[in-house]
Amino acid sequence: MRFVSNLPCATTEEDHVTIPASDGTRLSARIWRPTASDEEPVPAVLEYIPYRKGDLTAVRDSIHHPYIAGHGYACVRVDLRGTGESEGVLKDEYLEQEQADAEDILAWLAAQPWCDGTTGMMGISWGAFAALQVAARQPASLRAIVIASFTDDRYADDMHYMGGQLLSDNLAEAGTMFAYATCPPDPAVVGGRWRGMWRERLENTEPWALQWIRHQRRDDYWRHASVCEDYSSVRCPVLASSGWADGYSNAVTRLLGNLGVPRKGLIGPWSHKFPHLGVPGPAIGYLQEVVRWWDHWLKGADNGVMDGPMLSAWMQDSVPPSTSYATRPGRWVGEPEWPSPNIRSACRPLFRHRIGADGEECGERGCTVLTVQSPLSVGQFAGKWASYNAPPDLPYDQREEDGGSLVFDSDRLTERVEILGSPTVELDLSVSEPVAMVAARLSDVAPDGRATRVTYGVLNLAHHETVGDPQPLEPGRRYRATVQLNGVAQAFPPGHRIRLSLSTTYWPLAWPPPRPATLSVHEGTSTLTLPVRPVTEPDRLPPRPFGDPEGTRPLTTTQLTPPEERWEVKRDLVGYNSELEIVKDGGLTRLEDTGMEAGRRAYERYATVADDFTSASGETAWTMRFRRGEWDVRVVTHQKLRCGEKEFHIDATLDGYENDRRVFSRTWNETLPRDCL
Repeated sequence: MRFVSNLPCATTEEDHVTIPASDGTRLSARIWRPTASDEEPVPAVLEYIPYRKGDLTAVRDSIHHPYIAGHGYACVRVDLRGTGESEGVLKDEYLEQEQADAEDILAWLAAQPWCDGTTGMMGISWGAFAALQVAARQPASLRAIVIASFTDDRYADDMHYMGGQLLSDNLAEAGTMFAYATCPPDPAVVGGRWRGMWRERLENTEPWALQWIRHQRRDDYWRHASVCEDYSSVRCPVLASSGWADGYSNAVTRLLGNLGVPRKGLIGPWSHKFPHLGVPGPAIGYLQEVVRWWDHWLKGADNGVMDGPMLSAWMQDSVPPSTSYATRPGRWVGEPEWPSPNIRSACRPLFRHRIGADGEECGERGCTVLTVQSPLSVGQFAGKWASYNAPPDLPYDQREEDGGSLVFDSDRLTERVEILGSPTVELDLSVSEPVAMVAARLSDVAPDGRATRVTYGVLNLAHHETVGDPQPLEPGRRYRATVQLNGVAQAFPPGHRIRLSLSTTYWPLAWPPPRPATLSVHEGTSTLTLPVRPVTEPDRLPPRPFGDPEGTRPLTTTQLTPPEERWEVKRDLVGYNSELEIVKDGGLTRLEDTGMEAGRRAYERYATVADDFTSASGETAWTMRFRRGEWDVRVVTHQKLRCGEKEFHIDATLDGYENDRRVFSRTWNETLPRDCL
């Protein structure tokens, strides 16, 4: 990244400004704005997230907010109610209160003497969710949004459930927020009130996993703030981006296809990162694009920002399987609209070149029934639902996974094939249990046999008619079910094969069903549809359509204790215990401008015994530490999710420490019913 100091506008920064919500709660903001805005008001741009502007996101914030402010905007970074130095308690994600607070913030910003009355919102992940959800409420001052790594469908396409199947990231992200929501404010900012504010958070927060598992169907809980319920509610321009390695690779194209406002989409090879910080690379000059967007929609500049393709996407070249990549080779391609008339849906029967699959004739001409009952080990090399690229968390070589799957290979390709969009698999099937799942994986198989997963999808077959409204299956009865795989842009070179793999487990990425199930697939009446982009189609973008990454120089930090990253698959062939252990520890870091020392350590463990589906368990443990001088505070959280055939069990603890003395402790032990899951 190129660090820029010579910006068009000199800026000033205010570390802690309180903004009143309608109920009197004071929300804490950090503001960067042009010095001249006291006499020449400018538009305001809001980023609104719960991740502690004073320490844990301070370095990241220092790269892009001063940069945008230096181009003539008031950049405002606000911590949600109950986080950082904002008053109150954060009890869950995307609540009505959160969005009402955002409207209060935007109204306050528009009324400031240094603001010209117009606002925008931007962010990644939670910040992007917030911007999109608030845009749907149509606040008067909001003129445009810029969002990265998000979804418009909280139930069907988020970290909680995929195709009605519970994801392990539901537990992992619940652990993240259980920890963040119980951290103390900074005494150097809020003074002696810090202990009372912290106590309020500790006493009024419960494990977030409880709420998320209570709602196993698509009910009003998930419909709230899912913009897909009414796309017409968004009436401001949208610049949307994501990455193919992210869990949120589908929402960009859904917005392009369903919104009626000016919109642009950008999808690169990245994990869950801003595009200017994107890994795998190449990262791009995203902040330059953001400034152009604001210049046009907030200042009225005629700068051609809407010229060119509606969607710009990184067409990924073939690579060997790896759990991380520094860079994904490929090129930029553009589509003038979405859905694109240039994408051809190539629907065909399942590939006839089967690997290790035996079948029986079903009594219909040309129809073979293939069966599989996958072991719980299928999925141990699946990687994370959403890659963060730290530790390395992408899927590894799929050949071992394929050993417990139905596998269909194409003939060796004689010419290059490129796909752009979401593949689908339509299955003519029956199962042996009333609750079962299928995971479908598309892989690029090299001549030497190595298999790189390209994309995948998961479907709880009880949701085969409508995702979110499950009905138990009748064992042995034939059904048709469509599995939608995540969107991707991928090239398959000559000499390679395209592989479709089907399994009845995908643990620990997806929680296993209550009992092992045998899946029977009627091969001749099942199909795979690929979104083929003809290689003769023009790219519509130059080889380097974006500049190099730019930003302002980050804050100075000192690493006090070393970080640790670990991703280990373990198998005990005596007791038949299998587990995946993940460690992500950033070490303790000091911010030199404030003296704050902050650290966070996350631990995850997912385990099973043999093929006992009720032995599946997941746990998360977080330690958050903050220290300055004699003030030394820790929050330690732990969650464990276990299951029986008819219920889930959640055990959790929350402990707060001040100077190594435990000052708060609480325990939860809850049992929740399984609902066709």
